[in-house]
Amino acid sequence: MSRNALLTTAIFAFLPISAAFADVTPEEVWENWQAMSTSTGQELTVGGSARTGDTLDVTDILIITKDPMGGSASVSFDTLSFKDNGDGTVTVLMPESYPMNMAFPPEADGTGPGSMKLTISQPGMTIIASGSVTDTNYDFTAPTGSIKLDEVTDASGKVLDTKAEVTMTEASGKYVVHREGDKTALDTAFSVKSLALNIEGEDPETSGKGTGTLSLADVTMTMKGNVLGPDVMENMAVALNSGFTMDMALGFGAMSFSVDAVDATGPTKVSLDATDGSMNLALNKESLTYGVGLAGMKLVVSGPEIPFPQVEVGLGEFAFNVMMPVSKSDEPQAFSYLTKFVDLTTSEDIWGLFDPVGSLSRDPVTFVVDVKGMGRWYQDITDPSFDIESVDLPGELDSLDLTLLQAKAAGADVTANGGLTFDNSDTVTYGGAPKPTGKVTVNIKGVQALIDNLIAMGILTDDDAMGFRMVLAMYARPGAGADELVSELEFKDGGFFANGQQVW
Repeated sequence: MSRNALLTTAIFAFLPISAAFADVTPEEVWENWQAMSTSTGQELTVGGSARTGDTLDVTDILIITKDPMGGSASVSFDTLSFKDNGDGTVTVLMPESYPMNMAFPPEADGTGPGSMKLTISQPGMTIIASGSVTDTNYDFTAPTGSIKLDEVTDASGKVLDTKAEVTMTEASGKYVVHREGDKTALDTAFSVKSLALNIEGEDPETSGKGTGTLSLADVTMTMKGNVLGPDVMENMAVALNSGFTMDMALGFGAMSFSVDAVDATGPTKVSLDATDGSMNLALNKESLTYGVGLAGMKLVVSGPEIPFPQVEVGLGEFAFNVMMPVSKSDEPQAFSYLTKFVDLTTSEDIWGLFDPVGSLSRDPVTFVVDVKGMGRWYQDITDPSFDIESVDLPGELDSLDLTLLQAKAAGADVTANGGLTFDNSDTVTYGGAPKPTGKVTVNIKGVQALIDNLIAMGILTDDDAMGFRMVLAMYARPGAGADELVSELEFKDGGFFANGQQVW
């Protein structure tokens, strides 16, 4: 089991395990919980169970999750109680705290953590199960909660000097579970008013010490999906074709992150703040979608390696999103890609390193790549046997639409948009590449003034600038305003044209 997978297990262990429970009677709740646990490949052992009045008590519960790579995670409960409320609902009573132990698979170089011991606390949590055995609703609230690191060792078993704790406040949510045969459909939504991580540690090799903090406000998450048995999930291509799906969205408000470290060279400080952020992940038979975003960011860094007091970087918006097919297909499938850096700024100290007299514009920098298109894979890329390096062509591209390509910096602004289609039956005309047809329009503003400034700064020579201007003259024509150029680049009839003139 990978470290990320084990850490994910720890996070979800903090959440109420009621997602596994059903309704009607305490016995049915407990039976369904056992079935859900074993169906996902977990090892479950129980000391005993006894019914007293309206409550079923289950004692000495141990749940172990193992991975073929050598990792494992275990959770134990002294007692779980299931109370019949007499109105068709069941209250699940969990311990206010319980331990989790994690063992990580060894790294090839012998580095990284070897094991962790955690304590998960959730005082005052309430869980109510309702509905039916096959369609069950679980509502929960928790005024506070925490995951505390009790001990961490390195790969050799040595205990490290590290402290860490995650705390949450005002958590609430709802799970809806639908079971049908070996398939379980899960629909989840929860929110946390605040989440904070505090970590402190020492590097045994350098004797450096450091602390780190992360805080998030107004965290929300939704997740829908179909879960299959562990045998099916061993091969993701088989799982997807058997009905496995996942669709998750995470959002949060104000974020603050900081690191304060000291070593032999001196103190280093890093802080990052943002107004809000998001992440989404979706996977099904047709496609994989992944995206992250942050807004209103400010980064401040200081340290002995920096030649001035501190570096400040601001960014109005960052976004990354990719959507692509994952299964082989005889027909083209949609894909898209987005990278966006909007209104990037930096402190004058950075500008002063290469432009001390202020020749260049300090306007915010923007860079955007936004494309979409159609294509297909020749093989399921989620199949463990798939190796993209072992095949000459893993798939084919049918069309590419350039929604926006923009680079804006130092007073210049270059944008491009357009679209191309590709004839995959003709790989001769363009030297092995599929034959393209289509046009891309490029608009250039402020580039001549930028060239003049770069010459004045000594970054470009007159000869370099002359060559660059000759290329612009070949491929571009004057635009509507001063220092504006337009270039229409077109592939047609087996040739390449710029503003109607054939280049080759």
